[in-house]
Amino acid sequence: MDIIKTIQEMTQRSAEWKKNDKKIGLVPTMGYLHEGHLALVRQARAENDLVVVSIFVNPLQFSPQEDLGRYPRNLERDLALLETQYVNAVFNPAPEEMYPADFNAAVEVQGLTEMLEGAGRPGHFRGVTTVVAKLFHIVNPGTAYFGQKDAQQVAVIRKMVRDLNFPLKITVCPTRRESDGLAMSSRNVYLSTEQRASAIVLYRALSAAKTAWESGEREGARLRNIMEQTLAIEPLAQPDYVSAANPDSLQEYEGLIEAGQGVLLSLAVQFGPTRLIDNFLLSDFTRAI
Repeated sequence: MDIIKTIQEMTQRSAEWKKNDKKIGLVPTMGYLHEGHLALVRQARAENDLVVVSIFVNPLQFSPQEDLGRYPRNLERDLALLETQYVNAVFNPAPEEMYPADFNAAVEVQGLTEMLEGAGRPGHFRGVTTVVAKLFHIVNPGTAYFGQKDAQQVAVIRKMVRDLNFPLKITVCPTRRESDGLAMSSRNVYLSTEQRASAIVLYRALSAAKTAWESGEREGARLRNIMEQTLAIEPLAQPDYVSAANPDSLQEYEGLIEAGQGVLLSLAVQFGPTRLIDNFLLSDFTRAI
């Protein structure tokens, strides 16, 4: 497994692989890897000749009030995990390599970035799309792999790829969960023992709304209310937002959800200084028949 630190070396290596007709899969990460990341790597490994994992804590997607400095990092552990997955190369640039002193450009997707995560984190998705666009150009993959847990991020990146005609495929893999349902996240390490026990309320809230959906509930407001009522039972949970939205536009359903349409249930909840997100994507295939 090669550890690549510079853009020049990564682009040269990618060009050599492409010249030899190798299929390249990219798994972008910010490191501190868990089973969710490794599931993406395994999917990429199964579908490509070569797998590149990027490890880069992107400063552009953190606001001054957020946790860039304390974001968990353990490169040695990450590399050991990736060795077991037969990754071909890890692209691990320094911030100054990705953003030199004269860097002054950005990629921004409008329309999907102002609500949900974007409402409370202005500039976040501009940082995400800028770094992902750079990674796509540098690595030049045929397919890039992302997790469903970051559903809004996936929607934004898909929109960027369509609008800017990136010649690659986006593959989204299911959210990986702990045995009690908590979505795997690098930020889970911040939780105290008591907060960790309380954090499964996200999964319970989503599950309650899913049960109502499967029983025929189609009012967006009612689905949000079910999640809010479940969260209210847990005193340590401080909700940021609760959403029942169109999976493509991310617009909230206010009235009756029409037959055949799916719904993205999502929420963000604060536990002390730690903010967690999760979502369920529900389809309505039976009503569409």
